[in-house]
Amino acid sequence: MNQNLLPFFLLKTGFIWTYLFLFSYGVSAVETDVLSVSVMEGDSITLNTSFETNQQDDIKWYFSGTRIAQMSGDLSKICTDVQCNKGTERFRDRLKLDHQTGSLTIRNITNTDSGLYQLRIISIRKSSEKTFSVTVLDIPANEREQMQRKSVKEGESVTLDPAVMKNPEYLMTWYFNDIWIAEISDYLCKTCTDVECNEDTERFRDRLKLDPQTGSLTITNITNTDSGLYELQISSSRIRIMRNFSVSVIVPDSSLSSASVAGICVAAVSVLLLVSLSVICYRRQVRRKHTRMQYRYQVNVDGDLSPNPSETSLMNDAGERSCIHTVAQVTNTTSDSSPNQIEIESEAASET
Repeated sequence: MNQNLLPFFLLKTGFIWTYLFLFSYGVSAVETDVLSVSVMEGDSITLNTSFETNQQDDIKWYFSGTRIAQMSGDLSKICTDVQCNKGTERFRDRLKLDHQTGSLTIRNITNTDSGLYQLRIISIRKSSEKTFSVTVLDIPANEREQMQRKSVKEGESVTLDPAVMKNPEYLMTWYFNDIWIAEISDYLCKTCTDVECNEDTERFRDRLKLDPQTGSLTITNITNTDSGLYELQISSSRIRIMRNFSVSVIVPDSSLSSASVAGICVAAVSVLLLVSLSVICYRRQVRRKHTRMQYRYQVNVDGDLSPNPSETSLMNDAGERSCIHTVAQVTNTTSDSSPNQIEIESEAASET
């Protein structure tokens, strides 16, 4: 071989072998950037692989160097946490793998779940790695309770605040009992509420307001039918965060119960009867006194025929005892008697 062509031949041969090596064993691609995301305790988060799997793909997830999930492309091997690594039960049944994409979802996340999550995808043609840094915010339980559990009176307004830094790349979607009610996206230049988002429902009509700066949702003139579970999904091409809010609407009791009304009526009737009987007794006493005075005057004029003082006293005592006895009967029966019974007692007293 011509010595002048030897370097060219060696260069060409090396290129061919390099090409065959890369074709056979695939190209390894490692993403050097780390996606950082912050969540609240109790949230759910999905770490996306951003591609559709095939039967040649082998997907593995690691947390702080420990394998926590694995899935083969033909679904012949799927495991999470304890199934993958019997030596740890950190997540137990809180991990879920998407069988179409291999994305990993961590439900009801806790502060001990903060750390680095690494994705490794191995296949015949390619190999890639991704790293996610997840931070669970340390928010006191009472503050988190006030933020995510709202109690509001009917007719008032309530605001559900995401409490996150709004990212222009994020799509923020609100759901009420799994019904899509609002959405905001700076990247897609899209904002909609209720009917605009979903023509099939008009539950809120024009009572929903979205804050374009924070993504918070305000419900105005709230009604008792608005009680329920509200879910916010914050998503991008690489992550999705799910956060729940519970809203309870308090309906004020503006009317008294039937038992209360009946009790008030009985008490009012009883008071009227007592007043009426007192007036009747007073008038009887005045009338008797007036009659005695007339009788004495007539006797003094016609002759000394004064009645026996003991008889007059007995008559007065009898009349007073009759009135007192009637009033006592009415007082004793008002607590457990019906208005009809009270009326009967009143009539009996009048006849006496």
